Amino acid sequence: MSHRFYKPTKLRLQRSELAVPGSSPQMFDKALHSKADYIFLDLEDAVSPNDKITARKNVIKALNEINWKEKGKTISVRINSLDTHYMYSDLVEIVEQAGENIDTILIPKAGTKSDVYMVDCMLTQIETNKKIKKKIGIECLIETALGMSNIKQIAKSSERLEALHFGVADYAASLKARTTVIGGLNSDYPGDQWHHGLSELVMTCRAYGLRAIDGPFGDFNDPDSYVAAAKRGAAIGIEGKWAIHPSQVELANKVFSPLETEVNRAKRILEELKKAANEGKGAAQLDGRMIDAASARMAENIVNIDNLINKTNYN
Repeated sequence: MSHRFYKPTKLRLQRSELAVPGSSPQMFDKALHSKADYIFLDLEDAVSPNDKITARKNVIKALNEINWKEKGKTISVRINSLDTHYMYSDLVEIVEQAGENIDTILIPKAGTKSDVYMVDCMLTQIETNKKIKKKIGIECLIETALGMSNIKQIAKSSERLEALHFGVADYAASLKARTTVIGGLNSDYPGDQWHHGLSELVMTCRAYGLRAIDGPFGDFNDPDSYVAAAKRGAAIGIEGKWAIHPSQVELANKVFSPLETEVNRAKRILEELKKAANEGKGAAQLDGRMIDAASARMAENIVNIDNLINKTNYN
């Protein structure tokens, strides 16, 4: 282990992240009673310019009047991007009026560390002025070539930063990549053309202690392809995925929940290594295979997620 170490951010269950347009308040109650771990109320892409101000008011009302915590939800708000004139009002009005009820702010199209600094600075000033006791976290969408090229600097930009999300749709547009379905594959490419971006994001998150979340899959009538995309992400360390439709929530929860056999084996690994340590040994054997400190770290990841899942009231 390097002498330089980045402390892991707050552990949150984020297997499924349900996107809810702020312009559609009729969807709020359904989101509340869904099995999604995470809800983000959206003011950006899912809201037309004519509805931006109304959507903001809807979100403030929902934050103050709906008890998201009672249902075990982590609640986030995706503000408009920093290159729009909506962004500052989103942040000021929402945090000043409902800041106590927000867990994180999701920054779209983060391109440089200064983007995060701006939001961090504004949050600090509002929290101080309004005497908001709970520090609001920040999450960033990496969805442009600029953002991906600066991802390591973005990852180190703020102590508030908790997670990076892979925004595949805008990322594809930024790269001028050929694709027909958001998050889908192009048959002309020999494999998964999003693998590089996802791998870069996962590696960066793990290096700097952040959560790594995959973004949307656009065709909600194709559950098999959604599951395949989620499994590809899970295999390389992604810990959750967006759901742009309620039908995708349980698919994500299933993919990103460890199987009972995995959990049981992880617990056995920890038990055997504890016995070995008591005997002065650094390694042990389990089912004919060597296990050591690295095995323990992998096992702890599984057990920690399982513990979080078991604490929910909708698992």
